[in-house]
Amino acid sequence: MKLLIVESPSKSKTIEHYLGSDYKVVASLGHIRDLRIKGKGGFGVDVENNFQPEYSILPEKAEVVTQLQKLAESAEHIYLATDPDREGEAISWHLQEVLDQEPEKVSRIVFNEITKTAVTEAIKHDRQVDMNLVHSQESRRIIDRIIGFRLSSLLQQKLGSKSAGRVQSVALKLIVDREKEIEAFDKEEYWDIFTYFKKDGIDLKAKLIEKNNEKIELTNESEAQTVINELHEAEFVVANIEKKERKRAARAPFITSTLQQDAGARFKYNAKRTMLIAQKLYEGIDLGEERVGLITYMRTDSVRLSDDFLSEAKKYIKKTFGDEYYKGYHIKNKKGQRIQDAHEAIRPTSLERTPAKMKKYLAADELKIYTIIYNRALAAIMSDALVEDTKVSISAKDYSFELTGEKVLFDGFQKLYEETSEEEVEIIGLPDFVIGEQLNIVETKSEQKFTNPPYRYTEVRLIKKMEDLGIGRPSTYALTMETLRIRSYVTMDKRTFVPSEQGRLTSDQLDLFFKDIINVKYTAEMENTLDAISEGQAIWYEEIRKFYDRFVPLIENARDNMIKIYPKPTDEFCPQCGLPLFIRRGPFGEFTACSGYPHCKYIKKTPKPEPVHTGCKCPACETGELVERINVRGRNKGTLFYACSRFPECRATYSGLPNGDICPVCNGPMITVNNEVVCGNEKCKTNRERRAKEREAAKKIIS
Repeated sequence: MKLLIVESPSKSKTIEHYLGSDYKVVASLGHIRDLRIKGKGGFGVDVENNFQPEYSILPEKAEVVTQLQKLAESAEHIYLATDPDREGEAISWHLQEVLDQEPEKVSRIVFNEITKTAVTEAIKHDRQVDMNLVHSQESRRIIDRIIGFRLSSLLQQKLGSKSAGRVQSVALKLIVDREKEIEAFDKEEYWDIFTYFKKDGIDLKAKLIEKNNEKIELTNESEAQTVINELHEAEFVVANIEKKERKRAARAPFITSTLQQDAGARFKYNAKRTMLIAQKLYEGIDLGEERVGLITYMRTDSVRLSDDFLSEAKKYIKKTFGDEYYKGYHIKNKKGQRIQDAHEAIRPTSLERTPAKMKKYLAADELKIYTIIYNRALAAIMSDALVEDTKVSISAKDYSFELTGEKVLFDGFQKLYEETSEEEVEIIGLPDFVIGEQLNIVETKSEQKFTNPPYRYTEVRLIKKMEDLGIGRPSTYALTMETLRIRSYVTMDKRTFVPSEQGRLTSDQLDLFFKDIINVKYTAEMENTLDAISEGQAIWYEEIRKFYDRFVPLIENARDNMIKIYPKPTDEFCPQCGLPLFIRRGPFGEFTACSGYPHCKYIKKTPKPEPVHTGCKCPACETGELVERINVRGRNKGTLFYACSRFPECRATYSGLPNGDICPVCNGPMITVNNEVVCGNEKCKTNRERRAKEREAAKKIIS
């Protein structure tokens, strides 16, 4: 019997279909060991001996390890088939150490897609564990452990903050700095003037650009009205027409970060949800007679495509769309960008498994993610689109208006895939104009506008910013943003990150005492250092020593000089033991407790605020009254909702107040939310249809 070990049970289930009865495929369920909490600082490393790590088996994996050891003893050969990245390489090494078998009995195999061909080829080309990759992962883990233990402990003692991290704290700083920019922004008033007319049945809108061939700027209503008065009864004539052709090339196939960005803009999926869906598509989907991974490995920063896929794509494009739609593929990496080129971009494992054919096997969200992965990978190899840009200049007295539009001459890759953006851009196809043509203007009017501050970060914008700055790795983005929310460093306002008071305090103090290491440049340089270790170009323990010698003095200085907010003394005394009461900070905010803890565990009960009465009878029990409540935890923390005053006897809750009407579909109460009347029953068919329409609308965001 040959033993093959992967990370997840679903992956093992898929691979079992490919290998015969000679193989047993089992899962380690991820990491089996981690650094021990011992030694200097509890880091689990010997600081004085080149940071040699000490590991222990995770308690929850003890039974798994015992089972694997038993199987290993009776196995003819052991294949370590964990994920094809540094984390997977490290897990394979830990398995090799724990199983403690003869070196020639254990080997490492790697595949970027879970198909029968890929798995069987990987077994033919097995190798030893790459210790450079292992040392890179170990270095990241040790540095994060040192920062996490020392810095998080300091922040908890001084500020009541829950944690700090090498990437997490830099991401928080980006959010806080952006909020400060917004607060410091002074908006300025300006006015635009538009003229409206109709031609060939198309409603058109031209914008005032110049006066006497000089750019015009209007700063108040009086100036705008003066212009409108001067244009009264003026003749609007086409003065010039400019047409230019340009090519629009397809973007590269998805890497982890761009998949997260596109799914966020197109479907409003957060990074965590996107990655969970992609993980399932990678590990395997049951297609009836076979179980197969539909996409290649989804944690990658390489845009490379395999020769086999490019050959398959060439035939598919020419057969499906025609020869003129095939272009070929050339890799373009950003200048100075380091990528893990052992991986490919995210692509379908077979072009024969089209989204249309896979529809009956996939859930709705799985089909959406699979479709954009399939289409974008194929579009990257297709011909450029050819677009004609048209600019029409319209003169009226001394003023010049401009009308722009574009016309697609050849759709190219756009026949299959259209790019997305968070901001909706209107593309107008213009009718034909003739120079000297007089236009029949419907009206000319002004619009008051104000300059806008910088946008807050959404997940899409933050991921793009982190990617551009070289902060973190694609696989860490989703976890980083989730951590910021869990730690209550940020709240969400219409899908944008808003730093909390605690988040701002934490970021400001880190910037004051740790700006040498909690900054964009150092964090990006650390990623390059970890890359160098993985390539054998740097010695891992020497790089950790450089970091450690830089970090320790900063910690000591902050320990002596950082402000200490918690515990805050009060003028009250404990009713149980007489010691002073202090205000402390816990997972759910501030609380008042005895300074004699743990000997005295008195906590002062905080009276609940009086509920705000609405005067609305509860539609569920028709006895209680609906009162205002505030979510105190979770992702919706701080949001308002309405609940029955008879809770817990009646547990009815609503996101809006009933307006007295009854839903014609489910007979539930109709409520008003954000000026929209909807059914208060979340499971009602009308709500499901409404959410489906919102999702469809999201698909139509086109750049």
